[in-house]
Amino acid sequence: QVQLVESGGGLVQAGGSLRLSCVVSGRTFSRYAMGWFRQAPGKERELVAAISGSTWSGESTHYTDSVKGRFTISRDNAKNTVYLQMNYLKPEDTAVYYCAIAPSVVLARAVGLYDYWGQGTQVTVSS
Repeated sequence: QVQLVESGGGLVQAGGSLRLSCVVSGRTFSRYAMGWFRQAPGKERELVAAISGSTWSGESTHYTDSVKGRFTISRDNAKNTVYLQMNYLKPEDTAVYYCAIAPSVVLARAVGLYDYWGQGTQVTVSS
């Protein structure tokens, strides 16, 4: 059974930083693409950042425009963990953040391409 467990959310002032972690079990982690999504009240779930599975050439990443230059996605295959480093946080980053794993090594951008999800962690940025 595949399980994803997020941690690292919380309350932070605008301009501050948080690092989210997501530990994966039940799947050979390094082979599969991972994503971080977020969902604010009344809004659809949106992709924040994605990273491909690891190959001989490394990994590729993708970021939604609103977080480019502020957020960084990375993975530690030895720890079965994907991270989202969030810097220069803004009130509009407030949402529940979810990690997800896709059944493919290829970087995935759509919600429907992911087959397992974590329970979510709340990030609140105060102004």
